[in-house]
Amino acid sequence: MKKLMKVSLMSLVLILGFGQMTAWAQHNDQAAAENSAKASVVGIAASLDDFSTLVTAVKAAELVETLDGEGPFTVFAPTNEAFGKLPEGTVESLVQPENKEMLTAILTYHVVAGEYNAAAVIEAINNSGGSFTIPTVQGGELTATLSDGNVIITDAQGNSATVVQTDVDASNGIIHVIDKVVLP
Repeated sequence: MKKLMKVSLMSLVLILGFGQMTAWAQHNDQAAAENSAKASVVGIAASLDDFSTLVTAVKAAELVETLDGEGPFTVFAPTNEAFGKLPEGTVESLVQPENKEMLTAILTYHVVAGEYNAAAVIEAINNSGGSFTIPTVQGGELTATLSDGNVIITDAQGNSATVVQTDVDASNGIIHVIDKVVLP
């Protein structure tokens, strides 16, 4: 399984090109692959230091049980660095109990019902004239496109995030790592 995941990831890297692979993705591939066969999407995020902000937010929104559920889910997971790109104080404010509803909306906007690996997303983009609309668990939509061989996720406000790592398999879905937080 681990070998198949590495072969799949290497194939995808060759398809998408090496341009946007980050040092994080290269460094954490092995850890993610080792954890993926046994952990849920939350378990994988909790096992990697680069997702501590996401895990804190998921706990504050009381979504751990939901995202540990049966699924399957596709999660576009922002790293700590992605959260760091938000205006100063935003994360601290969002995790306050009085902002739980807003935080929940933002987090569930990053989650899609069903499991969509990178190949399926790219195929959907290509089969839809270059742009694929993805309904989120939150009720909004994300738009996936390709740019210079990279999958770009655009939110309802027109902000874009680049997928920097794909196909981290979990027991209840799949994770694609993004470099920015998308907003409903």
